[in-house]
Amino acid sequence: MHDSGRRLPVLFVSSTLAVLLSGCGGDGSSVTSDPTIAVTADGAVQGTLNNGVIAFKGIPFAAPPVGDLRWRPPQPVAAWSGVRQATSFVHDCMQTSGPNATLTVTPSEDCLYLNVWRPLSGNGKNLPVMVWIYGGAYVIGGTSMPTYDGTQFARQGVVIVTVNYRLGRFGFFAHPAVTAVAAQSGEMLANYGYMDQIAALKWVQRNIANFGGDPANVTLFGESAGGESVHNLLTSPQASGLFAKAIVESGNGRVNQYFGRTLSRNAKTVGASAEEQGSAFAAGFGITGSDVRSLHALRALSADQVLDGLDTTTLNTAHSLATFSGSSIIDGKLVVDEPENQYKAGQFAKVPLLLGVNNADLGFATRGLTTKEQAYAIFGQQNLSAAAAAFDPTGTASVSTVENQIARVITMDEPARFVARTFTARGVPTYLYRFSYVAQSIRGKVSGATHAAEIPYVFDTLSAAYGTAVASQDEQVAHDMIAYWTAFARTGNPSDAGLIAWPMYNADLDNQLAFTSAGTLSVDQPNPLKAQIDLVEPLNDTDQTANRQYQP
Repeated sequence: MHDSGRRLPVLFVSSTLAVLLSGCGGDGSSVTSDPTIAVTADGAVQGTLNNGVIAFKGIPFAAPPVGDLRWRPPQPVAAWSGVRQATSFVHDCMQTSGPNATLTVTPSEDCLYLNVWRPLSGNGKNLPVMVWIYGGAYVIGGTSMPTYDGTQFARQGVVIVTVNYRLGRFGFFAHPAVTAVAAQSGEMLANYGYMDQIAALKWVQRNIANFGGDPANVTLFGESAGGESVHNLLTSPQASGLFAKAIVESGNGRVNQYFGRTLSRNAKTVGASAEEQGSAFAAGFGITGSDVRSLHALRALSADQVLDGLDTTTLNTAHSLATFSGSSIIDGKLVVDEPENQYKAGQFAKVPLLLGVNNADLGFATRGLTTKEQAYAIFGQQNLSAAAAAFDPTGTASVSTVENQIARVITMDEPARFVARTFTARGVPTYLYRFSYVAQSIRGKVSGATHAAEIPYVFDTLSAAYGTAVASQDEQVAHDMIAYWTAFARTGNPSDAGLIAWPMYNADLDNQLAFTSAGTLSVDQPNPLKAQIDLVEPLNDTDQTANRQYQP
């Protein structure tokens, strides 16, 4: 059974905070003489030191969002006295545990915790800061996953923060009763998961200097739903000024997963509004109406009832599609519009950006086509020959291979280029990549670098992904990726890693850095998928019919 909100007791060391802070500045702004203790605005925390890296785990950045705080913006943490032990993960956010999310702790509604890794040698220094937002289709994932361990980032001289945020209906939900009550206080609605991410970024601004980090040099990065989250924070006025750079791994950039639902029904609503979906969910438990009693009844549901079996395997069931928004809800305040529209209007943070995709990345070819001509029809009769030449030049590919590649370019490759061109046109330094490397131990078992395959290389946590079957070439690719990522975090220029130069994206050259299948580095100029992306661009740019067909 899941823990539906019981808060774990806070453990304290016996020494008093006053003694521990002796010799520190009177404002408590510096760390203590014990390097494993840091002082936050809410109280002191003690982490663990291991081989030159100090890890602080399970630091609360908001009050537990349980009871009357369910479906409310994150609230302040109650300050504590003494020193709180931050030596282990607490809870990941409520979800259906499974093989796609290798959590090491029990999910719970009480989950708004973050973790910090910093180098021991970074005491008191303005080190670059990286804040990680995990993926998982907004229904699974958590910071306790071993592949997200921040030790190697700290060894590169970075302070890294990994953040939990509410998932599923806990994180993205609307209902007329919630709207009615929030209207009285003016609270923001619906996108509670994004509110959690913003609250964590504000925590970083207040506290990270006490961990040796520079609050003026924060890089926000994420993958899949985490990358999509980065796009939404880049285009949200609520996140303005909270980070200085961004990295997006396989995060689309045109549209949100399932296309951002409108909060309530209006002229832009496609399908059901988020409130209508929330009402359908509530009706399944006999809860109707939009008054306070209905809200109390919704908050009285158990965490398992709210979860209602949501995971990556049930997202496309009729029940889930009718009762869950899927992701972002366009509320006009936090999520103003789809990222594409915000980018086109110039309404985004003009911060250096690094982004890219994998060569066998996500594509949802679920239409059951029987011929390649059916797959090419999406490009129009006049482009059938061009589509065949671009997607199957030898004429030997299977129908499923062709459709999957079309889906991949629609949902990943073309949106990444769209974002790169948009940022570059505004004079923002932008770097594009394509990752194609497959670990030697699984070659022949997969067709390429699948969705999320780059993560253990970015974090240099290969053993968490592949156990002892890690080859020297695997390690070299991890060395290269984390070096580029941390160089970008330090200076905004990944070329400062000292590897082959990674040129800024140039729309005329259509260039990108390639992490090749052989484990080497090269600059593609132009992108080898240019013909495919050029065909897809007008489809994605005029409306989102194509993207709607191939989203989950």
